Amino acid sequence: MQTIDDTYQQTLAYLYDKLPMFTRIGAAAYKADLSNTILLCEKLGNPHLQLKCIHIAGTNGKGSTSHMLASVMQTSGYKTGLYTSPHISDFRERIRINGEMISKEWLIDFVEKMKPSIEEIQPSFFEITVAMAFAYFAEQKVDIAVIETGLGGLLDSTNIITPEISVITNISLDHTNLLGSTLAEIATQKAGIIKHNIPVVVGEKQTETESIFFTKAILQQSQIYYADNLYEVIQRKQEGGLLHLKLVHKTAMRILNVQLDLLGEYQTKNIKTVLTVVDLLRTKSWHIKEQDVYQALRTTKKRTGIRGRFDVIEQEPKIVLDVAHNEAGLREVFAQVLQMKFAKLHIICGFVRDKEIGKVLPLFPKEANYYFTQANIPRALPCKELLELGIEHQLKGQAFPVIQDAIQSAMNQAEKTDLILITGSFFILDDAYSFLIK
Repeated sequence: MQTIDDTYQQTLAYLYDKLPMFTRIGAAAYKADLSNTILLCEKLGNPHLQLKCIHIAGTNGKGSTSHMLASVMQTSGYKTGLYTSPHISDFRERIRINGEMISKEWLIDFVEKMKPSIEEIQPSFFEITVAMAFAYFAEQKVDIAVIETGLGGLLDSTNIITPEISVITNISLDHTNLLGSTLAEIATQKAGIIKHNIPVVVGEKQTETESIFFTKAILQQSQIYYADNLYEVIQRKQEGGLLHLKLVHKTAMRILNVQLDLLGEYQTKNIKTVLTVVDLLRTKSWHIKEQDVYQALRTTKKRTGIRGRFDVIEQEPKIVLDVAHNEAGLREVFAQVLQMKFAKLHIICGFVRDKEIGKVLPLFPKEANYYFTQANIPRALPCKELLELGIEHQLKGQAFPVIQDAIQSAMNQAEKTDLILITGSFFILDDAYSFLIK
């Protein structure tokens, strides 16, 4: 007799096989057009028009920011939807309400109901996923939905919503084959989420992008707020499994002592964005108590299920997993790793073909032992090619076609005082988590 799990796996197989999926095949799956999403949502009665949302774009940090804001809203008593991508282990990680993943039964029924429309419209995997999230949140009557863009902003499938607040975390070079080869070109795409008379929060004021956001905000008659103009981190320390931060609100001269269970030092940027958004939500009559904000930030991982952001899962040897996969993200991770105490550093990494590997490999510390690997997807860069590129940049190691073999080799060689870092694509972390957490 067929179980619900069997039917769920068959439903996912239908979506994976039928629809082009960016994370598996890359640019061929990217639809630079909103028409399919609009058509899908029309078939569903335009559920996005029933939602109050926070819309979040950015090169790095948008996932962490989305999860922290969702944690704040659900801790404040609001029924909170959260849409993020890609997932690490289970597709349902993408669509959550108050931290709970979408039910398998609902997902199965939705896909079955939408099959005629899928056959007719031929959407991408991401387009049907976005429509699914909007339909689920509307049916479940969430109070607010935190919506993370997939790629870019202007032409991203999520960009049919009119949010309470638009958020752009930061801009750095990534997906240059699709979004543009300069920060200004990428910023123009991200600025596409700025809507008429809707306030926008920008995480970082950058010389190359400031005028683009400012000009778009003026044209849309939107108030613009730069988080790093408003908040400054004046003290930080890691203690008791938490990142302790002291911040000052520079205009109100208010001191905040915040503790995060997300341990990446790069969260010092994201927290400014989160707090600025919270301040703005309060002006829009959302009731958010200070103590709820503090509690939410201490427990984001537990409340929303976020993983892969400087996630320390073992102590002897210390094992850290992080989804950093572009130049800016890896720079932040290595800066933090190299400040830590360890005897030897072991790095397990794998990337996709369309990353500019030649730009990121010079960032990797030369004194580490490397275990080059690959995810089991068509888009993966073969580990032997990655090894050859690594050798060109004086990185010493071996190639492992199977991720679990790479992890086992690192664990066999590591002493208790060593550090193992696992980084690269989301698919690398999927196999790592399933192997390490039984």
